[in-house]
Amino acid sequence: MNKINTRKALNPAYRKHKPLRKEVTNFITELQTCINAVKLSDTNNESEEHIKYHFTTFFKNTFYANNYINTKDRIDLAIYTENNPKSEVSVLIEAKKPSNKNEFLKEDNLNKKALQELLLYYLRERIDNNNNSIKHLIATNGYEWYLFKAEDFYTYFFKNKALLKEYQNFRDGLKDSSKNELFYNEIAQKYIGEIQDKLPFVYLNFAQTNFQKLSDAHLNTLYKIFSDVHILGKTFGNDSNQLNKAFYNELLHIIGLEEIKEKGKKIINRKKQENRDYASLLENTIFHIEDRDYLSKIKSIPNNSDKQFNAGLELCLTWINRILFLKLLESQLVTYHQNNQKYRFLHTKFINGFDDLNDLFFSALAKPIEQRHPKYKDKYQEIPYLNSSLFEKNTLENEAFEISALNNDEIQIYNNTVLKNSKGKKQQGKLPTLDYLFQFLDAYDFATDGNEGITDEIETKTLINASVLGLIFEKINGYKEGSFYTPAYITMYMCKETIRRAVVQKFKEHENNQIENFQDLKQYCSRFFKSEDLKRLNNIVNSIKICDPAVGSGHFLVSALNELIVIKNELRILTDAKGILLNCDIEIVNDELYITNQNNGLLFEYNPKSKESTKIQHTLFHQKQTLIENCLFGVDINPNSVKICRLRLWIELLKNAYYTPKNTLQTLPNIDINIKCGNSLISRFNLNDDLKEAFNNKELNYSFIDYKNAVAEYKDTNDKNRKKEVLQIIEQVKNNFKSTLDNSFIQKYQKIQGTLINEQERQKNLINFGEKIKKSEKDELKKLQIKAQKAFQEKEEITNNAIYHNAFEWRFEFPEVLSEDGNYIGFDAVIGNPPYISAVNMKRDKLTKKLFSSLFTLVTGTYDIYALFIERLKMIGCNNASYSYIIPNKFLVANYSSLLLKDLVETNSIEKSINLAKHNVFEEASVYPIIIFGQLNSSKKFKKYSVKVLSNFITDNQIDEEKELKSYPTLKDFNFKIQGGLAGFQAKSIKPFLSEIESSENIKFTVSGGVDRYLYNNFNIRYMGEKYQTAFINKNCELSENKIKFYTNPKVVIAGMTKILESVFVDKPLGLGVGIYGIYNISSSEGYMLTAILNSKFITNYFTEKFKDKALAGGYLAINKNTIEQIPFINPVDEQRTKLIDLSKKIHEQKEKNPESDTSVLEKQIDQMVYKLYGLTADEVAIVEGF
Repeated sequence: MNKINTRKALNPAYRKHKPLRKEVTNFITELQTCINAVKLSDTNNESEEHIKYHFTTFFKNTFYANNYINTKDRIDLAIYTENNPKSEVSVLIEAKKPSNKNEFLKEDNLNKKALQELLLYYLRERIDNNNNSIKHLIATNGYEWYLFKAEDFYTYFFKNKALLKEYQNFRDGLKDSSKNELFYNEIAQKYIGEIQDKLPFVYLNFAQTNFQKLSDAHLNTLYKIFSDVHILGKTFGNDSNQLNKAFYNELLHIIGLEEIKEKGKKIINRKKQENRDYASLLENTIFHIEDRDYLSKIKSIPNNSDKQFNAGLELCLTWINRILFLKLLESQLVTYHQNNQKYRFLHTKFINGFDDLNDLFFSALAKPIEQRHPKYKDKYQEIPYLNSSLFEKNTLENEAFEISALNNDEIQIYNNTVLKNSKGKKQQGKLPTLDYLFQFLDAYDFATDGNEGITDEIETKTLINASVLGLIFEKINGYKEGSFYTPAYITMYMCKETIRRAVVQKFKEHENNQIENFQDLKQYCSRFFKSEDLKRLNNIVNSIKICDPAVGSGHFLVSALNELIVIKNELRILTDAKGILLNCDIEIVNDELYITNQNNGLLFEYNPKSKESTKIQHTLFHQKQTLIENCLFGVDINPNSVKICRLRLWIELLKNAYYTPKNTLQTLPNIDINIKCGNSLISRFNLNDDLKEAFNNKELNYSFIDYKNAVAEYKDTNDKNRKKEVLQIIEQVKNNFKSTLDNSFIQKYQKIQGTLINEQERQKNLINFGEKIKKSEKDELKKLQIKAQKAFQEKEEITNNAIYHNAFEWRFEFPEVLSEDGNYIGFDAVIGNPPYISAVNMKRDKLTKKLFSSLFTLVTGTYDIYALFIERLKMIGCNNASYSYIIPNKFLVANYSSLLLKDLVETNSIEKSINLAKHNVFEEASVYPIIIFGQLNSSKKFKKYSVKVLSNFITDNQIDEEKELKSYPTLKDFNFKIQGGLAGFQAKSIKPFLSEIESSENIKFTVSGGVDRYLYNNFNIRYMGEKYQTAFINKNCELSENKIKFYTNPKVVIAGMTKILESVFVDKPLGLGVGIYGIYNISSSEGYMLTAILNSKFITNYFTEKFKDKALAGGYLAINKNTIEQIPFINPVDEQRTKLIDLSKKIHEQKEKNPESDTSVLEKQIDQMVYKLYGLTADEVAIVEGF
C-alpha cells in the first residue's frame, strides 16, 4: 500500500507556518468531542445518518464555518467551495459507524465498499456534473481517517478510459442492473484492485491516542492535515504566486509612492501634490536634492524633466533594498540563535536615526570585523561582514548623498496600516519615519527557517519569504514599465523542463551518448559511489550555462538555481566538501527549497551547534555559490532590475549562510559580475568577430586567459582592494576589445577612403594633362564614392551612434561561454519572459529599425519585441541549446513571426507549445500566454498542448495534447446569415434612442450580458456608461432599414463575451447592442434546432479548441462573426431533427416561465443527441464531458 507519511503529505511551506496555540487547542477539543460523540452513537446503535451530524459539527467548528456542508444526492457528506449549496463540491466524505468493519477500509486492503462508494461519488461529480473543483476524498469512522487527494483519483481513475466507459454504460442503463451494488462489485472493485497498491493515501488512527501527551510538532501536523489550507488548497499568506498587497501598499506609502493605472498597466508614481508627506523617504530625498542643489552634480541620471524624481527614487530604492535584505538577515540570525533578541538590530534602540543606519551600512556590514573602527567594535560585534557590493556606495550616492542626510521627521501612518495599538485596533497618528519603517517590518515574519511548532503569540504574523519579497522587488523596481510578475508555478515548470534537458545533453556529450532522458540519467548516475566519480558528475552539472536575456528581478534564475540543486539531489550526487552524500530529501515548493531529514522526517533547521546541521548548511551554501558563479547569467536593460536580480541571488545564498569555526558568518561571494546591464538585442560586434587582434595590442598587458582568470578571481576574492584591482583589469580588457573592434571599422573606412582619394587624384592629374576621362573610369569613381560614403556611415553608426549606448556585447561580456581560443560557444539553456512591446509603441529611430532589420531577418512587419528575443536565442545559444520562453499566443498565428516559426520547425528547433490563454497567468494583464520549448537543431516533431485545469498543471504539471480537430461542414457552408449588433459610430448614435419606456414604438434591447443559454432579458442593461433598469430602443432610431429588419425579425441570438457558447432563439423584436450576434432569415423550427446545437457541450468544446490561439484572457471565447461562421454544422433530419426542436422548445418555455428552473436533464439529452449527430466515439465523448 502507498501510505504517505502525514508530515510529508503537507505542503512544506505550510509546515513552517506556526499556528496559534489557542486555535490548535480548540481544534483538538473539537476532534475529541467528535470522536466521543461517534463512539456514543455507535454504542447506542444510532444510524449512520445520525453519525454524519457529528462530523458536520466538527468541520463547522474548526476550519469550515464558511463552507456549506451537507449531503448531496447519495453522497454521505460534502464540503462545498463556498457557503452556498449551488457552489461546487470540493470534498467528498464517506462516513461509516466504527462497528461497520466489513465495509470500511483497512491499511492493507483499501478495496472496500467505503472506497467504492467514494469512487462512484467522484465519477458522478467529475463526469456528470463536470466538477473539476474536487480537492479531497475522505473515508472515516470517527477513529480512523483515510484522506485521498482528488488529483490522485484523476490520475488513477478519471484517466482510465476503460473505467469511464464502464461507468457511462452503467449510468446510461446499459448494464443488466442499475443498482449501485453492480457498480461496487463489478466495476469499482475491479479497477480499485488494479491500482490499490499505487493509490497514495494518508491514514490516521485515533483509537489509542492520548492527545494531552502529543508534542507541539505532532499537534501542529494534526491541525494542518485537517485544515482548509490542506484539504481545500487555500493559500495561507506566503504564496509566492501572489502579491502580498497589504505589505506592498504600506511600503509604497512609507516610500512616498502610489500605484496608478495608465494605458492598461499599473505603474508606480510619486504621490499627487496634495497627498505628499514630506517625511516619506522619497519626499525627504527630493527635498535634499533640491535644497542642496545636487541635481547639477548628478551625471548618472539622464537630464530630463523627470531627473529629480528618478534620482530621488533610485536612491530610495537602493536604501529600501538594503533594509529589506537586512531584515531577512536579522530574522535569520535570531532563528539561528534560538530566538535570542540580542541579534535583532533593526529597531530604534539600536539604530537611532538615519546616521546610525548609514554607519550600519558602511562601517559595519561593509567591513570585516577586524577592520572596523574601535568605536564600533562592541556595538556591531554580532553584525557579520557581508562582502556584498550592496553595501558599497554606488555611483549615485557618490554624486549626491548617503541616507544619513535624511531627516527623521514624523510621517502620517497609512490608513490601512498593519500596526495596532494596545487595544488591538489600527494605529493612527504619526511616527518618525525610521521608527515607522522598523515597526512595519516587525509586524511581519521574515524568518526563512523555523521549526514545526506552535506559537504562543496573540496572533500570527504574515510570512514574507524571499519569493514574496522578489515579487515586491519586481513591482517596485519595474515602476516605469508596469512589470508583470511571472508566477512561481510557471518559472518552476519552465526551468524543470529546460534545465533537465540541458543536463541530459551535457551528460550525453561527456559521459555516455546512450543517455536519452532524465530517467536514463538517474539510472546511469546510480552506478557511482566513489568520491572522485561523484565529483566528476557534479562538475558536469556545474558546467551548464543558463541565461535569461531579459532577467528582470531574477525570478527565473532563482528557479533555475533551485532546480539545479534538486537535480543533483535526485541524481544522488549532491555531496559535502568531503564527497559524502547528504542524507536528506530536497524538493521545491512555491519557489523555495525545502530540505527534509531522511531519519526523522522533520524539515531541516540550521543549528550552528550541531555538526550534522552545519555540514548540510555548509554544503548547500557552497553548492549554491558554485552554481551561481558557474551556471547563471542574466542581462537586462533596466539597471534597477539588474540590482534586484543580484540582490535576489545574494538572498538565496543568505538563506544558507553558516558560522565558520571562527564563529563568524560566512561571507558572500561577488556574484554580481554574472548579472549585467545592457540591451540584449543590440550589439556592435558579431559573435564570430576575431578577438586575436585585441590581444595582440602592444598596449595591453593581458592575454585572453588573464581575462578569464580575472573574472574568476573577482567572484572569489573577499578583499575589497583586490576586488577593485581585478575589476580594473576586466574593464581594461573589455575597453581594449571595443577600441580594437571599433578600429576595424575605422580601418575599413580608411582603406576605402584611401582608394577613393587615389582614384580622384589620378583622374585629376589626367585632366590636368589634357586627357579625357573614360566613361568606365567615371562610373568607377562614382561607385567608389558610394562605397566610401556607405563605409563612413557604417563607421559613424558603429562608433558614435547613441543607439549603441546600452549595447550588450555577447561576444566578450561572458568569457564563461567562450572557448580557450576565445571563440564564442554559447549558452546551454536560454530561458525567460521577454518583454511584450509592440513595434508601434517602441521608441525607434530609422537607424534602430535598420539595425533590427539587419540583425533579425526572420521577424518582419509590425512585430512585437518578444519575437526578436526568440530569434536572438538562436544566436546566443550553443548548437543544441535547450530553451523555453513564455510569450503571447500571437506567436503561433501572427504574420510577423511566421518566418521565425517556420524556421524553428524546419530546423527541428521547437518541440512544443503550451497554451495558457484561458487562465489569468498574469494578474491584471490582458496577455494570453503560451510557453514554447525546444532544443536548437535537436527537437522532436512540434506539438501543441494546452492546460485545461490550471490547478492540475500547478500540482502535477498536467498538460493535454491538442489533437487535430475533425473537419465538418460549417454554418457558412449552409449559407446561414450572421450579423453583429452595433459597432463604432452606430453604437454611439443610438444612445439617444435608448430608454426605460415600453411603448409601441420601442422594442426590447439587450447586450451580451443579457443573454444566457435558452434565455435573454433586457433588465439592468449597461450601455455606454449608463445603466437601464429595463432597456428599450426606438424603432425610428438612426439605423439602416436592414438593421431594423434584423432587429424585428426572428433570430438566434449569440452572446459575445462568454466562456461557453450561449444562445437563445428569439421570435419577437429585439435590438442587439455591442458584442452580440444573431443568425437571421430562419424559420422558427430552424431557430429552435440551431439553439439546441449551439448550446451543446460539444459545440463549446469544438469552438474552444478551434480558436484557442485567439482566446481572450480568463478563458473568454473569441466570438465574432467570422468565428461563428466556422462553427461546425450537420443538419439533423427526420426524427432526430424533430426531437431536437421539441427539447429546445421545452427548455425555452421553462426558462421563460422561470429563469432559475433546472433544465439539466433536457440539456443532457440534447448533448447525447449531438454526440451521435456529429459521430463522436466513446473516447471523444469522455473528453468533451470532462472538458
